[in-house]
Amino acid sequence: MPDRDIKSPIWHPEPETVEDVFDHTYKEKAGPKPPSVIVWRNVFLMSFLHVGALYGLFLFPSASVLTWIWFFACLLFSALGITAGAHRLWSHRSYKASLPLRIFLAFANSMAFQNDIYEWSRDHRVHHKYSETDADPHNAVRGFFFSHIGWLLVRKHPDVIEKGRKLELSDLKADKVVMFQRRFYKSSVLLMCFSVPTLVPWLVWGESLWVAYFVPALLRYALVLNATWLVNSAAHMWGNRPYDGSINPRENRFVAFSAIEMAHFSCSLCRMTSTNGLEITAFTTNTPRRMPTLTTLCEAFSSLTSAGCWSASIRTSLRRDASWSSAT
Repeated sequence: MPDRDIKSPIWHPEPETVEDVFDHTYKEKAGPKPPSVIVWRNVFLMSFLHVGALYGLFLFPSASVLTWIWFFACLLFSALGITAGAHRLWSHRSYKASLPLRIFLAFANSMAFQNDIYEWSRDHRVHHKYSETDADPHNAVRGFFFSHIGWLLVRKHPDVIEKGRKLELSDLKADKVVMFQRRFYKSSVLLMCFSVPTLVPWLVWGESLWVAYFVPALLRYALVLNATWLVNSAAHMWGNRPYDGSINPRENRFVAFSAIEMAHFSCSLCRMTSTNGLEITAFTTNTPRRMPTLTTLCEAFSSLTSAGCWSASIRTSLRRDASWSSAT
């Protein structure tokens, strides 16, 4: 990592995190698996959201062209809050960002509404550290439905909670933007995820309030959610594994396009590939890494975090120690 310039206005993370590197010493507990406890509130809310999104899809043709443009703008903005924000910046610290960009990405993250930055980053680090084990929040070994949405409909496995509490998260706690968003998360979600997408088309160009709510708000929200979930589910089951066929993460072009994020397999082998603008194998453009072109006016990015990849050792350690099996 380059020497820290204490006079620079650019935010410099503290020493590089190792909390997102697979822990090959972890062993799943022997014996029956704990029963899944359904969270009925989440079942109801997710059901309502997806029914509303389907209705929004039905209403989409009746929306104005300006509403279509607004819909895609909100969709892209939301996606950046996850890909360039919660994932690349805060979970893996793959680059350094100035205060203006961090605020921008925090607002985008609130529009995405996938838990606050602190919680999202914590769970994602747990996912990398204990991938495809009981301690993985969305363990793909438990099947497509669980890794896609089911993990949000049941209580977390005790190991997920235990390992999450033991992670070193001082970098997140030291970031005032992260903690401010966490403190006011519900209000920011109400504003960014639902109010802004709905009220702008209604008040500015006279779109129907009904259409404005179901298309730019609910349909857009559901699409961004499912695009992110596909990274947890489909990208762990179908696709190319160019380096190691024994691990689940894969390069899936459909998922990469829908989530606006490339190099999932490579990121799983070595988190620092998330700094790359091109895939290691296919030189595919990576949208979040290209953001400096869009944000130079606010000095968004400083130098990328430099680190060795050690891909061979990480590749070996990523092999899961045990598979999920039915209680015996």
